[in-house]
Amino acid sequence: MSKSFSAFGLAVGAVVLTCLPAAAQTKVTNEGISATEIVIGTHQDLSGPIKGWGVPVSNGMKMAVEEVNAAGGIHGRKIRLVIEDSGYDPKKAVLASQKLIERDKIFAMVGPMGSPTVLAAQDILLDAGVMQLFPLTAAEFTFKFDPAKPQERLKFNNLLPYVESTRAALKYMMEWKGFKKPCIMHQDDEYGKNVLDGFNQQLAVMKVQPASITTYKRGASDFSAQVAKMKSDGCDLVVLGAVLREPIGTMSEAKKLGWDVTFLGATPVNVMEVPMLGKEVVEGLYAASGFEIPYEDTAKGKVKDWLVNYKKMFGTDANTQAIIGYNAVMTFAFYANKAGKDLTGQKMLDALESGEKFFDIFNSPPTKFSKTDHLANTITQVQQVKGGRWVLVKDNLMF
Repeated sequence: MSKSFSAFGLAVGAVVLTCLPAAAQTKVTNEGISATEIVIGTHQDLSGPIKGWGVPVSNGMKMAVEEVNAAGGIHGRKIRLVIEDSGYDPKKAVLASQKLIERDKIFAMVGPMGSPTVLAAQDILLDAGVMQLFPLTAAEFTFKFDPAKPQERLKFNNLLPYVESTRAALKYMMEWKGFKKPCIMHQDDEYGKNVLDGFNQQLAVMKVQPASITTYKRGASDFSAQVAKMKSDGCDLVVLGAVLREPIGTMSEAKKLGWDVTFLGATPVNVMEVPMLGKEVVEGLYAASGFEIPYEDTAKGKVKDWLVNYKKMFGTDANTQAIIGYNAVMTFAFYANKAGKDLTGQKMLDALESGEKFFDIFNSPPTKFSKTDHLANTITQVQQVKGGRWVLVKDNLMF
């Protein structure tokens, strides 16, 4: 990708205005729509510290595009997906987004990866009238919008938000197990801050003081200092605002110290790779979750078929990340179909805000948006690692 793209002076292309009052008009692009195709873009970590997320997410998106196109596309238009590698680097995400807007003329950004990377590039998209749909982060900035800033109306999120899910899972664990000295270790970025906010908000409601708050830098691999501090502080529950490798490293360090403590991960911890790679180290780990993880030997019907087809396409088992990527494109396709044959940016925006429900094949809570709420749902589960896989502990949790 060329690095000559500037953050300023974007060739935005054609835009149309919504029917909102003049003081609050939203411009939304019609680029990427032709008689035969709809061009959508995404940036993923395909080479950096969370490529364990980015690669399967990209695969899931590719699989969905193939299914939609094989079934006739969107009112006869085929979806063309353009994927860029951000390496989980905010600067690269900005360059990728500029390239997708200027060169590829995308209609929408679908399923972009990561809190810091999505945040860095978000305003570039919105200023260009490009919708940011279903990013692979549940940070609040991806769905909360100020009506006085009309371009923020272009943000929609279908994932379980970090603040709300952390609050619901923490409340359940505190009441269920009677913990008295909860602690948190979180990633030092926008994602980690959201988990910390949920942790602090829930403890404030419950009138409980945190026993310890500690952070780590994104991409870190040594957690000995953090674990030693939390052990010294007497923590009996540790909330992990972490991703994939960090829970394994943290729990391994705790075992080295002979520290028997309960760990509760935020939603990004609830992925198949954690028990697969962590093995006995992560047995007993809890995590907040938005849907039950399917396993091929127990899945049935459409889910079973989907798992089998994914393995045929990519030579590996499907995982949580692949499901999320698949659902991002299938959700886009659902609302694009609802927008009708004469697709425009305005009609897509209206379809998204119509209140129509999208149901996936994985028995997740339905996706539904309105003009005032661009977050799909806040229904939380708690799952636990038992026998090397995630199993459901509690469903339908709210804080």
